[in-house]
Amino acid sequence: MQKPRFPITDDHIHIDPERGIGMKAVREFARSGGTHLFLVTKPSWSYGITPTIPEDFRMVFEKTIALAAECCREGVVAFPVLGVHPAEISRMTGRMSLAEAESLMIGALELAARFVSEGSAVALKSGRPHYDVESAVWDASNRVLYASLESAADCDCAIQLHAESGPCADVVEMAQKAGVPVSRVVKHFATPDTPLHPSFIAKDDCIADAARDGRPFTMESDYMDERDRPGSVLGPRSVPRFTLRHLEAGAFTEEDIWRIHALVPRDVYHVEISL
Repeated sequence: MQKPRFPITDDHIHIDPERGIGMKAVREFARSGGTHLFLVTKPSWSYGITPTIPEDFRMVFEKTIALAAECCREGVVAFPVLGVHPAEISRMTGRMSLAEAESLMIGALELAARFVSEGSAVALKSGRPHYDVESAVWDASNRVLYASLESAADCDCAIQLHAESGPCADVVEMAQKAGVPVSRVVKHFATPDTPLHPSFIAKDDCIADAARDGRPFTMESDYMDERDRPGSVLGPRSVPRFTLRHLEAGAFTEEDIWRIHALVPRDVYHVEISL
């Protein structure tokens, strides 16, 4: 395979060798020009786990770390992002109290933060439901979110947020209170109006404008890697393909690509991205 001229980084992707195509997706990413990815923890139910204590998430995190190492053996640099999907709270409250679910999620995030502190992962993942929930669940989810911001501050790492569509502007004050730079709070599946760091889905029409304006942002596929939902949300080739389309159309220069796919992720995650 010819050495790429520039890095192409997927800021939010999942790989699932049991429910999806696993390393085949990573090879497709690489063949399309992808070089680096941020490998994000899938929900516990993707691994057949029904957590009752924080330690039950250890296998989820260790599998993500092991998959990242396997990606690296395929020639793609993978950075593990560990955390608890905010939708877990809805499943947990079917078998335990809301207070118990909140405590379990916070404990699991603290466990994830320990992996980051040890150098096994680079960032945390948290958020709040992106669907309608009762006010008590919303309040509990915000407490979990705030606790995750505190954990990110403690281990000096970035954090990806899976949350409702829109700016999530209230998270700015939460991040400031917790001690996390807003520039390191990544809004996964972002909209242009967010004051947080935007990670735009690769096909988003706003990307060309954001590049022209010199706005810091990253690109993602949110590829789920599940056989019963092929290509959801976008396929593994999406970030490289849309990046190259923007280059061919004149919306990106090669300097833009280096900034979007190397310099900006370096500043957000404090990782080195090079060829």
